[in-house]
Amino acid sequence: MSAVWIDQEPVPASPADRRIERENHKLEKRLCRLAGQAIVDYNMIEAGDKVMVCLSGGKDSYAMLDVLMKLQKRAPVEFELVAVNLDQKQPGFPEHVLPGYLKSLGVPFHIEEQDTYSIVKDKIPEGKTMCSLCSRLRRGILYRVADELGATKIALGHHRDDMLQTLFLNMFFGGKLKGMPPKLVSDDGRHMVIRPLAYVAEKDLVRWAEVQAFPIIPCTLCGSQENLQRKQVGEMLREWERKHPGRLDNMLHALQNVVPSHLADGTLYDYKGLKATGVPSEDGDKAFDHEELPVPGALPALQVIKL
Repeated sequence: MSAVWIDQEPVPASPADRRIERENHKLEKRLCRLAGQAIVDYNMIEAGDKVMVCLSGGKDSYAMLDVLMKLQKRAPVEFELVAVNLDQKQPGFPEHVLPGYLKSLGVPFHIEEQDTYSIVKDKIPEGKTMCSLCSRLRRGILYRVADELGATKIALGHHRDDMLQTLFLNMFFGGKLKGMPPKLVSDDGRHMVIRPLAYVAEKDLVRWAEVQAFPIIPCTLCGSQENLQRKQVGEMLREWERKHPGRLDNMLHALQNVVPSHLADGTLYDYKGLKATGVPSEDGDKAFDHEELPVPGALPALQVIKL
């Protein structure tokens, strides 16, 4: 009996599958558009830059690398990418995951091995928050690695929600009106730090991580500390967004539209020297006027997010 090969006709995609594919494509375009807009707005990446993409193994940094690789192919300027992970020697850390994943992408990468885990566990009493010391140690190591690799920019995976959480953390617990900027000079004055995901909502990154099936590596050092102030503030913001969609977008827009004369910081505005001039001014006080606020469907921030 002779064997006969029969070509099977491809099974047409179901309407549900086509809808999911369309939604995933829209999500990819949105992520690239928002990251690209943030890069342009703050001049994050310039011609000839070597961008060190810091990978933690979490959804945000995976998405950042993925988006930057996509933008690299279509950007009007040429720049290099090098992915860097700091292996902090946490017990049970799957050290094979990131190298294997990065090799499959074909992106240049460097794994820096430093036992910061032992230092943090030794210095921080049981039950206390470890993030502060861990962050300082990690930052110093990454600055050194950036020098060794010749990186001109250090890219971090913080997103819109991280920036807003930081604003409220500083207000509630630090007594400062201070957020997390999209771009800044490092504390040693030698490195430029950028946050390409500054306009991106965390919920979109969660969805993209599922679509791309990123090999997520949980942080076992501090991941079990459930009562962190940042987590409490994050839940507050998520609840606001659930009840009032678009509110977080508008808050992001507020960070880009600061009016120093209508705050209370005498170092930013000369209240002591303020005099009535007799000349009408749009910035003048309208304390007795009812301020008209935009309706939810026309919030200015939505224009920023949907560039």
